[in-house]
Amino acid sequence: MIKRAITLLALVACLITSVSFASTADTITPSRDQSISTVLITRLIEQHHYKDTVLDDAQSQAVLNQYVKSLDPNRTFFTQKDIVAIQRFDNIFDDSLKKGELEPAFAIFHLFNKRRVERADFALELLDYDFNFELDETYQFDREDLPWAKDTTELNNLWRKRVKNDVLTLSLTHKTDLELKDTLRKRYERLKTRSEQFKAEDVYELFINAYLKTVEPHTSYFSPRTSENFKINMSLSLEGIGAVLKTEDDYTTVQRIVPGGPADLGGLLHAEDRITGVAQGKDGKIEDVVGWRLDDVVDLIRGPKDSIVRLQILPHQTGVSGASEEITIVRNKIKLEEQQVQKSIQEIQDGDTTRRIGVIDIPTFYMDFEARARGDKDFRSTTRDTKVLIDELMAEGIDGLIVDLRGNGGGSLPEAVALTGLFIKSGPVVQIKDNTGSTETNDDDDKTIAYNGPLAVLVDNHSASASEIFSGAIKDYGRGIILGKPTFGKGTVQTVIDLNRFVRESDTTLGQLKITMAQFFRVNGDSTQHRGVIPDIIFPTAEESADQGESSLDNALPWANIPPAKFSRDSHADPDLSIANELHQQRITKDSGFQFLQAQLTDRQTMLDQKVISLKKKDREQEREVQKQQQLERNNTFRLSRGLAPLPKDNEDGTENELSTEDKEAYGKEINLIELREAAHILVDLTHPAISTQELMSQQAAQANPSH
Repeated sequence: MIKRAITLLALVACLITSVSFASTADTITPSRDQSISTVLITRLIEQHHYKDTVLDDAQSQAVLNQYVKSLDPNRTFFTQKDIVAIQRFDNIFDDSLKKGELEPAFAIFHLFNKRRVERADFALELLDYDFNFELDETYQFDREDLPWAKDTTELNNLWRKRVKNDVLTLSLTHKTDLELKDTLRKRYERLKTRSEQFKAEDVYELFINAYLKTVEPHTSYFSPRTSENFKINMSLSLEGIGAVLKTEDDYTTVQRIVPGGPADLGGLLHAEDRITGVAQGKDGKIEDVVGWRLDDVVDLIRGPKDSIVRLQILPHQTGVSGASEEITIVRNKIKLEEQQVQKSIQEIQDGDTTRRIGVIDIPTFYMDFEARARGDKDFRSTTRDTKVLIDELMAEGIDGLIVDLRGNGGGSLPEAVALTGLFIKSGPVVQIKDNTGSTETNDDDDKTIAYNGPLAVLVDNHSASASEIFSGAIKDYGRGIILGKPTFGKGTVQTVIDLNRFVRESDTTLGQLKITMAQFFRVNGDSTQHRGVIPDIIFPTAEESADQGESSLDNALPWANIPPAKFSRDSHADPDLSIANELHQQRITKDSGFQFLQAQLTDRQTMLDQKVISLKKKDREQEREVQKQQQLERNNTFRLSRGLAPLPKDNEDGTENELSTEDKEAYGKEINLIELREAAHILVDLTHPAISTQELMSQQAAQANPSH
């Protein structure tokens, strides 16, 4: 034990000898509370996590790699020499975590902080340099998979290109030389400021979450401060814009839009958009927020109800070389009525007959627990509200029903079970297997059925958790067909544990651990985890799901299955989808809406694949102009097909940002209807086929042999 302790101290000493402790952040040390938290967390993970985990040398190496990745994800601060020094710790983190010894993690952070200050100083020096933007030079901005810079000389050249790109990018936004250098000077100075502002709590949270990410992506630690402010800071759910934000590299990125929030209702901010600047009011100056801490950006975006915030964004469909946009959002509270279930009717022409397809749009699975607890008989819930709307739609006369779960990230598990019960007689809806291997089922015990007609469930890659339980059950019972894109694939159950409950000292503040302790399984025994629910007919826009969802997360639990529950499939299950699928393919090849979505998808994939950009101003200007014209042409082709006025040719960025509120709402509605109307067509094709299987086979044979 003594020998091991001496070795550990020696390693720490070796690493920090090259570090000059110039700021308060470099002298921060782990606290006793953090040491206690670490011991508790490692024990809870090994004893109670759903995944059997052994903290050994192999995981120690994974923890080290993940920690370095968390600190320097784009490999722009450390050199190869630094990494060699850091790798001396690769087999000690398992033991140090178990014992609550955090000095190695803090030593690595101190080195990182020193390198960050050095890079900021170098970048500031470069602002006095006159760059030549006529040189045929490129900058590789995505370095995640590249080797580390071998030495300081190579790192300096990398940063020279980075600063040159920053200058060029801002110059393309029509900023003067003075303005752009002032913006960048503040940005690089902020790197140094952040280094000085880091506290032990920040370092600890970074490190312990690096460890937890090597276990499973939905297990995480919340420091006392993060625990207290989590809901406000991360979801902006009080008086803000209604968006969940995250940090990716130096950018604040939109993770998802909250249904019913100002951003959702405005339709100008989307998932994966990157926020580069924030301004207050109609005339406030844009504050550059590239490189800011997430909570600082959130503080700027939040504000009083009915006040205006302006965001400068890089849209998700453009790359880092694309043009930025400025959007305006009026802050407000999340409108609960906008999160509630809503109905509509799609009229589909079927020969000489008009078919009426009812639509139930469910943004989230909710229940007013407070109203229910106080005995209010009319408390709001997804299931109760859906039942009312189904009755209204049936009274209006419908030929089929679509439950629209696109963008529904889940919510109340009991509501997912109860909602399923509106469409089946009774029986199990979901199986839950815990970390001990025990399995239980959640059943629908209500034998009444609210609707027994033709049913389709429309899903996408953002439909998760409770949405997957509902759509999976509908598919397993054969009660309806699933349409759209494969769902997200989150089939795990998390529990939040207050670590303070394990200690007696009243002055101890340890934070919280969110731990995965169970997994969902469909009644047929298949998990919704990783794969999600696969639609019966997959829309072509499903290609965008490949780089999203649970399967894209590191260390996500794999797909699994267990024995099926006892349930009875619908007697009309397993319809012949061949005709409906063929007619679907024929329609979407001609539909301007799907052509628009496909083109947008192609552009987005091109952006994702781009790793290198030109540092030649003429080339960048040409790229932007081509991108603008393509976007303008694509938008106008779609707008004209939907009866909307085209955008003017002098539209600055080829988007809808400068249009009236009414026009934006109409445009957004038409985008939303592309997949919904196709789902309605498919449901009509299944219930009222206009062509027989034999006729379809004859048509296909004729197409294959045109000479006959």
